[in-house]
Amino acid sequence: MNLIFLHGIGNGHVRYLMWFGQYFAKHGINVYFLIHPYHLERGKPEWTGGEPFFHQSPAHCIVRFHQAIKDVRRTMDLIESSPESAKLPTSLMGFSFGGMIATMALALDKRLKGGVLAFTGGDWRWINWYSPYLEPVREGYAKYSNEWGCKDEELCVKLRSKSRRDVAQLKNIDEIFTLTPSCFHYDPLSYAKFANQPVLMFQGIFDKIIPAQAYAGVYDLLPNGKKIIIPSGHKSSYIFRRIIGHSCVRFFKENINRKTSEVNDEVDELYGA
Repeated sequence: MNLIFLHGIGNGHVRYLMWFGQYFAKHGINVYFLIHPYHLERGKPEWTGGEPFFHQSPAHCIVRFHQAIKDVRRTMDLIESSPESAKLPTSLMGFSFGGMIATMALALDKRLKGGVLAFTGGDWRWINWYSPYLEPVREGYAKYSNEWGCKDEELCVKLRSKSRRDVAQLKNIDEIFTLTPSCFHYDPLSYAKFANQPVLMFQGIFDKIIPAQAYAGVYDLLPNGKKIIIPSGHKSSYIFRRIIGHSCVRFFKENINRKTSEVNDEVDELYGA
């Protein structure tokens, strides 16, 4: 099978997460390790990686988050352009920020047959106001507000309350873009119920970067999700990389390769192959 792998935000994480690419390759998986916009050679030399994603304006973030999603879909196009690769099922795995992009990409592109969401979540209320990494965004709210007048958590909750309730009732992806405020348009929470492929989620029980409410927001809406709890924080999850890798390989074998083989057998039987 093929696997598109999405790293977390920040250049420093990339070399550590490359371990997973090497691990999966040893298990016969073709890995496409995608570098996000604004990272490494795709960013400015003075950046630590991903700076444009940290912003208090939804209008600003919508463009940049959806560019990252577009990169995933163009990678899928590249995979399909190869006759050999196109024969194999393709799944998606994302860590942290990469898991947010993966959630939305799974909802939008059904060529992706399954996904792994590792140490990630949704619902910007919890991430923007409680994650230590989002301090630059909180400073932006306090100094400049945004086009919705959001400047503190209290107002954030008030502005988001109705659409937060409506997320579970969405009938199709297009309805996401009727939600207000527009931070819902790039919130993994809004897309989770449409990611109906088999999905495996890893949660760090001591994770402070992604609050527990953010994990739950996405997981509770996944139609076909399974969760594995890891006794770690966010970065310390790397200690458990072999357990994570082994669990992923088993998940792929049971949910992606096997189902694809069953579909191929049905097609062969139908056409008398």
